[in-house]
Amino acid sequence: MDRTAVITGGSGGIGLALSEKLIQEGFKVYCLSRTKGKSCAEHIPTDVTDEQSVKAAFSSIADKSGSIDILINNAGFGISGAVEFTRVSDAKKQFDVNFFGMFTCIKYAVPLMRKAGGRIINVSSAAAIFSIPFQAFYSASKAAVNSLTLALRNELKMFGISVCAVMPGDVKTGFTDMRCKSGEGDDIYEGAISGSVSVMEKDEKNGMLPEYAASYIKKIALKKRVRPIYTVGTIYKLYSLIERILPVTAVNALVGKLYIKKG
Repeated sequence: MDRTAVITGGSGGIGLALSEKLIQEGFKVYCLSRTKGKSCAEHIPTDVTDEQSVKAAFSSIADKSGSIDILINNAGFGISGAVEFTRVSDAKKQFDVNFFGMFTCIKYAVPLMRKAGGRIINVSSAAAIFSIPFQAFYSASKAAVNSLTLALRNELKMFGISVCAVMPGDVKTGFTDMRCKSGEGDDIYEGAISGSVSVMEKDEKNGMLPEYAASYIKKIALKKRVRPIYTVGTIYKLYSLIERILPVTAVNALVGKLYIKKG
C-alpha cells in the first residue's frame, strides 16, 4: 500500500520540489493549493483560509487513501511594512494563511493519522527567532507556528504522531515577488522601510535553492525520530546557535544592524 503525504502550497517553490521528491520515494502525494502549478502530485483545489475548503479536501483524501502518513504545512506568504502603517486586515490575512491555515489543516488531518501514527512537519522560518524589522507580522506568524508545534508535539505523542517545525533561511523562490509590500510612511522612516525590504529581497534572491530545502525536509519526513525544531542552511544554523548563546538584547541589536538600511 502506498504511503500517503499531503503538502499544502505544493504548486511551486519548496512545496513543488518536495512533492516530486516524495513521489520518487513511493509516496502518494496530494497537493493542496489554489492553483495546480507544475506538480505531478494529485492536486486538490484548496484555500487553506477557508475551513470548508480544507474540510472537503481532507474528506476527499479520506475517501481515496483512508489515512495520512505525512502532513507538510508549507503554504504561506509574506507582507512587509511598518507596524504602525499596516492595515489590521492585512495583518489578519498574514495569520490566516501562515498560522490559521496550518491549524485548520492539522485539525482535519489528525483524525486520519491518529490510528496508525504519522508525522506533521510545519514549515516555519528563521524569522521565527529573528524578528525582522518591517516584516514584523510575517515573523510573528512564524513564531506562532513554532509555538503551536511544540504544544502539538506533546498533545499527539500518545497517538504515535510526531510533530516538528522546519525553519529555512532565505530561499530563492517566487515568495519574494509574491510579497505584499507597503511603503506607506517611508518618508517618515527616512527610507528605512524600502531600504530594509531591499536588503531582505536581495538575500532571498541569493538564497538557497528550493530543491536544497526540499531535500532537507524530505530527510526529516523519512527519519525514525525527529527533534522539535530544525534549521535549514549552514549559515542559519550558526545564527540559531548565536541566538541561543547571546542575550536577547544583543541578538535584536544585531538584527537591526543587518536590516535597518535608510534610503
